[in-house]
Amino acid sequence: MKILIAGELNLDLILQNYRSFPALGREVLVDDVTLTMGSASAICACGLARLGNVVTFAGKVGADFWGDLCKSKLAAFGVDISRVMVAPALKTGLTVSITSPTDRALVTYQGAIAALVAEDFDRESFGGFRHLHISSFFIQQGLRPGIQRLLALASECGLTTSLDPGYDPDEKWGRDLVEALSEVDVFFPNEVELEGATGLRNREEALRSVANGRTLTVAKLGSGGCMALKDGALVTIPSFSVQTVDTTGAGDSFNAGFLHAWLRGTPLRDAMVFAAACGALSTLAAGGTGSQPTEEDARKFLAEHEVQPIGERK
Repeated sequence: MKILIAGELNLDLILQNYRSFPALGREVLVDDVTLTMGSASAICACGLARLGNVVTFAGKVGADFWGDLCKSKLAAFGVDISRVMVAPALKTGLTVSITSPTDRALVTYQGAIAALVAEDFDRESFGGFRHLHISSFFIQQGLRPGIQRLLALASECGLTTSLDPGYDPDEKWGRDLVEALSEVDVFFPNEVELEGATGLRNREEALRSVANGRTLTVAKLGSGGCMALKDGALVTIPSFSVQTVDTTGAGDSFNAGFLHAWLRGTPLRDAMVFAAACGALSTLAAGGTGSQPTEEDARKFLAEHEVQPIGERK
């Protein structure tokens, strides 16, 4: 399964287990620190490769140590980096993630992230690929104006498409996100992003509001599991209970698990369960890629953790 990721590249500096969240003018202590592969797109790419897919990453980094490290970490996961472009005048992005076992806060320097644009792709860019995935709609400021056009071109070339919006740092949640869904096959918001994009707090109402006859929206609800609509019926899958170390990138590993299953024709409910397992397993170590599962790991985990849907109703 050949998958193209068009995305942002940065490292994550993870500060683990704060005793109290930092406030301006104050200092707090953490238990550990990790420098690892960051960015939603790259974490998803690594997760897909770990599951056994053939993954190519298209993005931009600076001509610096951080950029070299991003490329080497992607390559170590088996991701093809031949389409990672180096922008000599820019610095590679960096995210500082302040985490606890239940949540995290992020501070990002964009750097070369904003330099990737839709014009970096043409019809030949999609040759041989089955699927295009894009993460971080709002963070990828250079790509954002052309994302809908890029997704449409991929569809014309026979690819299926998926989009994870990420959080809007400006909290404006422009309508261009919902408009872009006309060219998206699978949409992966979390509960905050779903509310931001739709303006609706009720999750079921929000899901129905973005239903357009094409896009399958799979909402990630953290400890609440995940939720989607199938033929007008609500499908809800609970989360798995694990000894969480770090939630960084869990949603991106969920995306990888879902796409791995969905692209192979797995029924929706089973794909959601598999994705939930991949997301849960990814939280067992620091960083988004520290404990991403192989398909064998995920299947073994599922064999040991039976799950039933909370409900399916019209």
